[in-house]
Amino acid sequence: MTSQDLVDQIRAKRSFLCVGLDTDITKLPDSIAGRREAIFEFNKAIIDATADLCVAYKPNLAFYEAIGARGWEQLDKTVKYIREKYPRILTIADAKRGDISNTAALYARSIFQHLGFDAVTVAPYMGRDAVQPFLDYQGKWAIVLALTSNSSYDEFQLLPIAGTPPRPLYQEIVQRSRQWGHEGNMMYVVGATRAEMLKEIRKLAPDHFLLIPGVGQQGGSLAEVVKHGMNRQCGLLVNSARGIIYADRGPRFAQAAREKALELQREMEGYLREAGIVQG
Repeated sequence: MTSQDLVDQIRAKRSFLCVGLDTDITKLPDSIAGRREAIFEFNKAIIDATADLCVAYKPNLAFYEAIGARGWEQLDKTVKYIREKYPRILTIADAKRGDISNTAALYARSIFQHLGFDAVTVAPYMGRDAVQPFLDYQGKWAIVLALTSNSSYDEFQLLPIAGTPPRPLYQEIVQRSRQWGHEGNMMYVVGATRAEMLKEIRKLAPDHFLLIPGVGQQGGSLAEVVKHGMNRQCGLLVNSARGIIYADRGPRFAQAAREKALELQREMEGYLREAGIVQG
């Protein structure tokens, strides 16, 4: 999937919403809990209810790997379903892979060839050779962790790097990694709870897409994300997981998920209109 494909979807749907499929087997509605393919059935219902409102789906692989082969099978089935029924929607493997090059190449093969994802989150701590195997796939995306929304992010990400003037590590990551790929195959993860730092990342990567987790239950502000992070083509994918998929634990869970997604889509449409990215 190209960056233009993504921009076209944003304009067509008037949305830059990414729905996180962080499907916890212990939180499934009673109406489907206990079924052999309960996770897939839940995902399918959420996808069908929200596909016209979002431009990306992002399963966090840990929720599937935690239940063994059965979880992996249902993840595979979920991705296949999206690709077959909604092929223009971006699929992101939230895997945070990061290892030496020969191992990274196997991770890339698993995620891109076997599971068929369009994009994957990667950790840059080991340097270029841990990320390059993902960038070698034509039409795929590596989404590099830059600035995260977890509570202990500052233990490393804000450490000063020597220079004139010195700058924090997260800025160095963005600056150096820009040399590895380009705006059409690399994005950055920037937590919504760090919205005030978005403007610095946007200066360093003016044309890259930014994947923004943390809006909603984690306390991130969509308005602040847009203020500091939107570029001339939008350049944002804002993820919401728990706030959408667990909006209701009863039999109307899919409809409740749609209602929450629609709230975000309408707010996003307003920002896209203000920026002149969509008309009418």
